[in-house]
Amino acid sequence: MAIARSQLLKELEPGLNALFGLEYDRYDNEHAEIFETENSDRAFEEEVMLSGFGQAPTKGEGAAVSFDLANESFTARYTHETIALAFAITEEAVEDNLYDRLSSRYTRALARSMANTKQVKAASVLNNAFDSTFAIGDGKELCATDHPTNGGGNFRNELTTAADLNETSLEQSLIDISGFIDERGLKIALRGMKLIIPTNLQFVAERLMASNLRPGTADNDVNAVRNMGMLPDGYVVNNFLTDTDAFFIKTDAPNGFKHFVRTPIQNSMEGDFDTGNVRYKARERYSFGVSDPRCVFGSPGA
Repeated sequence: MAIARSQLLKELEPGLNALFGLEYDRYDNEHAEIFETENSDRAFEEEVMLSGFGQAPTKGEGAAVSFDLANESFTARYTHETIALAFAITEEAVEDNLYDRLSSRYTRALARSMANTKQVKAASVLNNAFDSTFAIGDGKELCATDHPTNGGGNFRNELTTAADLNETSLEQSLIDISGFIDERGLKIALRGMKLIIPTNLQFVAERLMASNLRPGTADNDVNAVRNMGMLPDGYVVNNFLTDTDAFFIKTDAPNGFKHFVRTPIQNSMEGDFDTGNVRYKARERYSFGVSDPRCVFGSPGA
């Protein structure tokens, strides 16, 4: 289907003051606050979690040294999707001098559609974080209380009891992050770096993290989260998160949230010989996902 003159009757009228509806600003590149971007040159990417060694045992005098094995734990796969959208303008609309006005307006609308899809795709990683039907490499949902480890135990990156964002739940989340273990059960030094929230929680987050004194009390206690330098990257609002009371903490674990770019966005235009229509297309290929679930701690809200 092409955009024809009959669909744009007002565009042809003299004395038209303004056209509106295509000039809105857009939420752009919000994924960059969460995901590390890498390039890809294949149909999919895989990242393998390796398990290190267990705790070193004491060696008795004259006894043989103990040997340990390192194994592959699980594989995270990123399968790139092709995102594309196009529109066309009829030959008659071009002849009637609508080409310049239409092409500039609708290419902007096309760009906004492509950008919106990318943000929805990125946010879906967190929007599905508590859904067991969306498993990551270790077979569990992104935020779970029972992520398996190679050593036979498990770890959790979700509050034991789901809670809304408040002083208690935020502090408990930071405590739990400091207790993360690796694939062999050894404690690892991770810390929360950034709070990720939907728009509904931005005022709560500001009170929790920006006030000098303890929020919500008449005491003269200090705001421990602020005074101790916890969450040094502050908080970020993601406008594409769909759960109004879920919150997430991004940690400093390497190889966590990943965004692979297979083909950067490309815009093309061509004329159709049969119809004479001018066609515009935008296309890109990318994927979003998570390798190591230790990169995040979350709560779905009470």
